[in-house]
Amino acid sequence: MLASFPLITDWHFYAISIPAVLLLGISKSGFGAGFGSLAVPMMALVVTVPQAAAILMPVLLLMDVLGLAAFRRNFDAPLLRFLIPFGLLGTVLGALLFKLLDAKLVAGLVGGFTLLFLAQRLLFPPRPDSPPPPRWVGALLTITSGFTSFIAHAGGPPINAYAIPLRLSPLKFSATMAVFFFCINLSKWIPYAWLGLLDWRNLATSIALLPIAPVGVWIGVRIAKRISPVLFYRLLYLGMLLTGCKLLWDVVK
Repeated sequence: MLASFPLITDWHFYAISIPAVLLLGISKSGFGAGFGSLAVPMMALVVTVPQAAAILMPVLLLMDVLGLAAFRRNFDAPLLRFLIPFGLLGTVLGALLFKLLDAKLVAGLVGGFTLLFLAQRLLFPPRPDSPPPPRWVGALLTITSGFTSFIAHAGGPPINAYAIPLRLSPLKFSATMAVFFFCINLSKWIPYAWLGLLDWRNLATSIALLPIAPVGVWIGVRIAKRISPVLFYRLLYLGMLLTGCKLLWDVVK
């Protein structure tokens, strides 16, 4: 039976991967978006980074569909028209450079950038009347988000660095991120297949993890619809802090 359904059977893998998928599900709801970037580094404790990214592809698809169903009426359409083309450009760059770059190094760069963004926000907090970031900054950060999403499913911190200062409501922020990452993750399927990452063992293992996905999304959606904006963004910052530290630690350890 296992020969015809060749999923990973090591219990250590599932002890790490189930919490990782829960964190990813919570982040896919928009709440705790920084935490989602921890999923691949956590799973990289038991499998390679490319294999972890491949295993999460079907899980991400299910989470994206659930997120769209929950937030389909609340997204910021003009913002998405700006973000999605640049995000897709980032995934193209990721596909072209995937085999030339070390995924841990890319994750470490994301971690360093995340901590710099947080330091800037804490040391030089924006005034209530301060303008949003320039569009060219948003374009660069969104390209970076698409790129790091392709390499290691770590697209959350760069796009957060642009979207958080826009001061969207928690519901609109969550909905906009849900639509953005649905488009980005959908665009990764053909390149992942082209790179040979979607083999039967990875897909079978992903199917075994699928039942965990709705649980994480359900938790995140319930929190995002009930939390105050101040607490929402404080928890986002906490998620980005932990993510940045973990991604950097994986490089220097």
